[in-house]
Amino acid sequence: MRAISTIVAVAALASVPLWLRDPYLLNALITTGIFIIGAMSLNLLLGFTGQLSLGHIAFFGIGAYVSALTSLGFDVGLPGDFRLVHTPWPPIAGFVLAVVVAGLCGYFVGLLSFRVRGAYFVIVTISFAEVVRLVALNWVELTQGPLALTSIPSIALPLPGFGEFTLRTKMHNYYLVLVVALIAYLLIARLVHSHFGRAMRGLMENETLAISVGIDVTRTLTIAAVISAAIAGAAGSLYAHYIRIIDPEVFAFINTVTMVIMVISGGKGSLAGPVVGGLIFGLLPVVLRPVMAPEAQWIAYGGVLIAILFLLPRGIVPSLTQRLGRRLGRTSARAPVALTETAAKEPA
Repeated sequence: MRAISTIVAVAALASVPLWLRDPYLLNALITTGIFIIGAMSLNLLLGFTGQLSLGHIAFFGIGAYVSALTSLGFDVGLPGDFRLVHTPWPPIAGFVLAVVVAGLCGYFVGLLSFRVRGAYFVIVTISFAEVVRLVALNWVELTQGPLALTSIPSIALPLPGFGEFTLRTKMHNYYLVLVVALIAYLLIARLVHSHFGRAMRGLMENETLAISVGIDVTRTLTIAAVISAAIAGAAGSLYAHYIRIIDPEVFAFINTVTMVIMVISGGKGSLAGPVVGGLIFGLLPVVLRPVMAPEAQWIAYGGVLIAILFLLPRGIVPSLTQRLGRRLGRTSARAPVALTETAAKEPA
């Protein structure tokens, strides 16, 4: 049943560019899809290990800058009158490097921060994001600082024997984001339903019991952080090559808050939760913008979030799934009773 639902949902999303002709709405769907990928990566930590990272946007921004600099090239000075010169590489190489470098940063942060818990972990992740933002802001020779990196090339896919296919249009980028989101979804689903995924959930539910059965806490959480950061880096790379301009504002704290809202409202710990929450809160500002003033938009945005959390405290997907399961359970429980009464009325 879940497989059929997933196939139907993917088919419906794949059909959108075929009937949606408004470039503004298509642009909103593309940027929302990119942040949904980031929210899925955050859900791997928050939903399946119970670790709240409020600096997750750092990996998104690192992926964006690494991919942009790889495809643009750079020439920066180093101590001792040395210079580091990099000639531009194809954007697809930047995408791969963004995933790798973000994953390595996730390993570094995880190795340090998972030795602490609770508020200490949150502070470490926030501090890391702020340090990375300050580096991007002040290392002007490399990142252009507040002037931003501009003219970032679009991603081009190599086609053996035919050269390259450059993804310039919104339709091309929509399908690219959809494919990457589907790969991330399947990867996380495979991971969650594996032995490693059971170890993650065990740590979240009862860390003491998990340690007693031989689960290595730091190793498990660090691997989860690496995979989560790598996926966030992929999302950042897509963002850089689609928007084609990157500045330190990509590390803004509001972007992490947006991902957290997508995860919590959709249902943390569920695979579809970040997707549903992301579509609602990614597209809600687009729906409200023509009919409300900016201040009223934020009030409505907060009101919708409060209503969801009040009426569906576990998130949209888990709460609706639970209610549907109860209803089906009551229906199936009444069915045998009805059959028994019918059989009793029939003559022998």
